[in-house]
Amino acid sequence: MDKRVFRSKLADFFVRNFDVRQDKEDELETIDTISKGIEFKGTNLWVLIFATFIASLGLNTNSTAVIIGAMLISPLMGPIMGFGVGLGISDFDMIKRSFRNFATATIFSVITSSIYFMISPISEAQSELLARTQPTVYDVLIAFFGGLAGIIASSTKSKGNVIPGVAIATALMPPLCTAGYGIATGNLYYFFGAFYLFFINTVFISVATYLVVRVLKYPKKVFLDKAREKTVHRYVGIIVFFTLVPSLFLSYNLIRTSYFNDRVTRYINQELVFPNTQLLSKSVTLTRDTQEIKVVFIGQHVPQELIDNARLRLKNYGLDGTSLVVEQGFGEKMADVNELKSLLLQDLYKNSEEVLRIQSFTIDSLKKSLDQYKSYGLLTSQLLPEMRVLFPAVQEASFSRSFIMKTDSLKQDTVMLVYLKSAKQISKTDQDKLREWLVARIKMKNIKLLIE
Repeated sequence: MDKRVFRSKLADFFVRNFDVRQDKEDELETIDTISKGIEFKGTNLWVLIFATFIASLGLNTNSTAVIIGAMLISPLMGPIMGFGVGLGISDFDMIKRSFRNFATATIFSVITSSIYFMISPISEAQSELLARTQPTVYDVLIAFFGGLAGIIASSTKSKGNVIPGVAIATALMPPLCTAGYGIATGNLYYFFGAFYLFFINTVFISVATYLVVRVLKYPKKVFLDKAREKTVHRYVGIIVFFTLVPSLFLSYNLIRTSYFNDRVTRYINQELVFPNTQLLSKSVTLTRDTQEIKVVFIGQHVPQELIDNARLRLKNYGLDGTSLVVEQGFGEKMADVNELKSLLLQDLYKNSEEVLRIQSFTIDSLKKSLDQYKSYGLLTSQLLPEMRVLFPAVQEASFSRSFIMKTDSLKQDTVMLVYLKSAKQISKTDQDKLREWLVARIKMKNIKLLIE
């Protein structure tokens, strides 16, 4: 095939399958639809408040299903996508309206969740809540690709149910509720960590929306006053700059932190494992001036020589310049009883989870074996009437799966053993016919006949 023809066909293939403009909705219709979802007043505001209560309940009771339901109900995506579209089409009024409604939604969500956690009888932080206090680079990627999926789906005629899926994937509501929990309990670490995660999700959904709007060449807002148009474009440029630059900085910091934490985890798992000693807790500090790993051990005392050797191996994991602080036992600076309780609970949970996994696997295996034995009995009862018609001399029959192993090679082979009791001797020709019928009937070629 000619290279030019091949390139042409390849280009046609990609255009036919990947061109998002084929099912594209009219740009003005898309902009109008997104614009209508920006407002947070009346029904939308009450829905947001109720969704916040539901998400807070889910976090409080550690119910994933309830949290997912709250994310489906929440209308938070509207002003975030509106902000990105406004930037893309240079609609300063849409940008201001989106920002104003986004601020309203954020404030009401945090206030609602704070009120709930203040009156809730359950004050302990559950795993679903703790998961929203430490943003990672994966949250950046999820928010960015979620934003891409959301705006591309909104730009098509079919629309589909992508927006609810994006709301679940990017998880906008749970971090806000976790921030409310931080306020209610006075824990600023939870508040800032959760709000940081919410901010990251918001920024990268908006950035993704802005990029798609520009790639799809949505029409920019037309201004009759050229001076006003110039001013708006300048403001939009400034906002785009101060949105993209911090997002790149956040991405860099999160990637750096994630990479550092991965190396620390690998180092601890391989170098800080000592007999009759348990790692009670670990903390990692990573700032511009300080890189520190702090671990607390309980159990048999670890000799200083082993700790010094472990420090020397930090460079093998790319942790040059990182200091290792080791504390052992309980003392004034040591971990308290709550840390020990947390460790024991974590070990209990992991051990119970492993036991349940093994038990579940064993039960499934036994169930499959039982079903297999039952199937052979069912197979016999199904084939016997047919066999009686085709081979009247057969009086009894039994089917069972077995294994045959050759003595010279120890190679194992699966075989279907068929035992038959016949009123008279079955000829070689009839045996061949019987075997051919069984092969066709039970869909298994390796059959051994045992005839009595």
